[in-house]
Amino acid sequence: MIIIAQYGLIIILSVFLVFHFLIILKIIPYSIVWSGRLKSDKEMYRFETVSILINLFFLLIILVQSSFLAIDFPRKVMTILLWIMTALFLFNTFGNAISKDRIEQRLFTPITILLTLFSLILALTN
Repeated sequence: MIIIAQYGLIIILSVFLVFHFLIILKIIPYSIVWSGRLKSDKEMYRFETVSILINLFFLLIILVQSSFLAIDFPRKVMTILLWIMTALFLFNTFGNAISKDRIEQRLFTPITILLTLFSLILALTN
């Protein structure tokens, strides 16, 4: 189950990074993210940059946790980071569930549920 959680997180976070870059490049409309609340390109660039940085950080955590990157993190720090990820993905799930955008509700809610579960598995077993 741990390997499934690790690979699941790596795959989903990588896909999300591509997705957010496609939004910045305006290939995907930004109206389908952030609950449809972004009002300008300037807001989109700011929010999407934050999303990319957070997803990169989370991906780095998982790559280290799964030993794909040989960076020595204290176990306690790694466990705390995994619990933070779990909490943030859980809050994101609620945000997606109440989103004004149906794509965000129907597509991203189940994905963030998976991210929450995968992070929880790793937090509990780390």
